[in-house]
Amino acid sequence: MQDGLSDLSAIEEQALVLSQAAIELDQARSGKRDPFVLTTALEANVEVWVAIRALVDDPATTLQPNIRENLRRLSVFVASSTFMHGANIPDSTLNTLININFQISEGLLEGANRRN
Repeated sequence: MQDGLSDLSAIEEQALVLSQAAIELDQARSGKRDPFVLTTALEANVEVWVAIRALVDDPATTLQPNIRENLRRLSVFVASSTFMHGANIPDSTLNTLININFQISEGLLEGANRRN
């Protein structure tokens, strides 16, 4: 693990990674909107959602079934939206991806705080 992440729970770590991916997407669309930078940020975001999908599909996951299904659907939406548009992704879709990341990150942290 990277420095500083070793003190985080798995849920807190996923929340941080989601937030970082959202920030990278937001920064990539700013300024010149360099297709390479945007594509790199989109790919990193998809990787985050692939990891989330693997976690929710793991039989050992303790998430409630409705939460698992919602996260599964979001992972499909993120991947399909990204692959459909690539670097030509509309701002409205990019805004949606960024908002999803921040909202899910916040939800993960709230859930982690309730357990502590």
